[in-house]
Amino acid sequence: MTRTVIESKTKTAVMGFDEPFCVIGERINPTGRKILNEELERGDFSRVEADALAQVAAGATVLDINSGAVFSNKMAEDPRYADNNFVEPELMKQLVEKVQAVTDCPLCIDSSVPGALENGLAAAEGRPLLNSVTGEEERLELVLPLVAKYNVPVVAISNDDTGISEDPDVRFAVAKKIVERAADFGIPAHDIVVDPLVMPIGAMSTAGLQVFTLVRRLREELGVNTTCGASNISFGLPNRHGINNAFLPMAMTAGMTSAIMNPVALPIGPKKLAEKKAEVEAAGIILPEGMDDETFVTLFGMGSTKPKAGKEMEAIRAANFLTNNDEGGGEWIRFNRAPVKEGEGRQRRGGRRRG
Repeated sequence: MTRTVIESKTKTAVMGFDEPFCVIGERINPTGRKILNEELERGDFSRVEADALAQVAAGATVLDINSGAVFSNKMAEDPRYADNNFVEPELMKQLVEKVQAVTDCPLCIDSSVPGALENGLAAAEGRPLLNSVTGEEERLELVLPLVAKYNVPVVAISNDDTGISEDPDVRFAVAKKIVERAADFGIPAHDIVVDPLVMPIGAMSTAGLQVFTLVRRLREELGVNTTCGASNISFGLPNRHGINNAFLPMAMTAGMTSAIMNPVALPIGPKKLAEKKAEVEAAGIILPEGMDDETFVTLFGMGSTKPKAGKEMEAIRAANFLTNNDEGGGEWIRFNRAPVKEGEGRQRRGGRRRG
């Protein structure tokens, strides 16, 4: 049975057809996160450390670390900062070291820059996942030797020099080509994690059906584990969580064994909290004196003031239980157990036994 092993210094995550779904936390990525990008440019890694801890607490089994930052202010001082080949290798090393200092969760080293990939591999303790290689000839020649050198698993994305095909047969052929080329470097199929490329269903109505069929073929014909950018399926649509929550269990039952995703439901911020309190007050609703913010947002179904596991994690844990990858439902029960409030202990049920 195919098993892809990813390790930190002290922990192991396993992808496999008979294993719980592997959640690869995507939050440590400055792309599209302006505040995080600016902080990294200033050498501030506090948000990275907080994101790492929050994702692990929410259920991430691997943490993706992406170094694709753009240091616009430094470009004005030094033109070398306009080149990601200059920026990313050192940044990747720093990111890996900072994350490993606060958690022992296994890592996924994510970059389009070969120097950043190698620096991340060198800094990582254990056996990280490498993200990624494609079917492009230049990329194959650059990345596969690194995979072989460090003996790590790699994400293989199903596009090549012709781009991303809408034809699932073409995407399967690209994945097969990567698996075959990897074998030439002594890299076994169980260390290839194929990303079959999930298309947005808002742009292609057959996107869901396509990926389910592709995942089955990849499992049955190539014997490889699979992953995807889970939120791609719902891009541009309303209620994206609703679509993601349906997609993930369906992909799992088709054979998908991991996803790159955000496991955390982002907390309610001060602005939204203040707006809701004003709305409640305007409606003449009288609340108990001294009600704390967490109780308030829970009462009105707003979520939480603290990062916590998102609805997608709920869907994944339920699917693990239903597919017998959570035997006895222990993880499901732990996930749904009410947290103990600060200052309170769990009360034992029933009274004292009589002698």
